[in-house]
Amino acid sequence: MFRLRSIGVLSCAKIFTVVHAVIGILVGFLFLLFGIFGAALAPGQQKLGMVAVIVLAVLMPVFYGVLGFVMGAVWAFVYNLAAESIGGLELQLDAVPAAYSAPPPAAGA
Repeated sequence: MFRLRSIGVLSCAKIFTVVHAVIGILVGFLFLLFGIFGAALAPGQQKLGMVAVIVLAVLMPVFYGVLGFVMGAVWAFVYNLAAESIGGLELQLDAVPAAYSAPPPAAGA
């Protein structure tokens, strides 16, 4: 049995940044897709609306990434405070044997 006592705040924040930026890319793509369909269904003054949709779709990964960084740092900090007072997460890990691979053939053989 192992106990996770502390999480590196910066390393957790970096992981949250990457994960949330990827989510932001997906959400931005869906936002852009629905914006295009909405503009196609509503004829008229759609140029300004499409510019706004494109700008928001481009900014979503940045916004999600920044929010992920902040929330990852806050989450790790709060976890570390809780782990100090009540203990950390208990993890049960199994040892996995490394896969055997034959050694490379000798040079000149």
